[in-house]
Amino acid sequence: MKQMMKMLLAALFVLGGLTACGQSTEDANSGEGSQSTQEEQQEQRVQVEITKNNGEEAVAEKEIEIEAGTTVMEVMKANFDIETGSNDGFITSIEGVAPKNGEQKAWFYSVNGEEAMVGAKEYTLEPGDRVTFDFHSWE
Repeated sequence: MKQMMKMLLAALFVLGGLTACGQSTEDANSGEGSQSTQEEQQEQRVQVEITKNNGEEAVAEKEIEIEAGTTVMEVMKANFDIETGSNDGFITSIEGVAPKNGEQKAWFYSVNGEEAMVGAKEYTLEPGDRVTFDFHSWE
């Protein structure tokens, strides 16, 4: 009888241990899922930095959520006070910063440190991109 009681206690102990391990694994998996969701949300964002004089003076900086197919121009129009040239072809003013009459300055932009070779309305952003607009002399 004592032998049977010892075996029953041992079996309960083993089952209790397995149950606890199963819950720990489940908790760890649910933690991984929420971390993955956070990373996905963070990945659906872009960073936009607005500066003057080759980055010497900060004007604004924002982290912005985007959807697939969003262009630089769409992000700028939705999140900053901008003015554009004819046919929205280029940005002439951001947050009130624009060239004065006769001043040979303009807004230039880069994505991930590389100067963009197309206009802002043609450049489609990818999650995680870093866009920098800088107002400086074009001479």
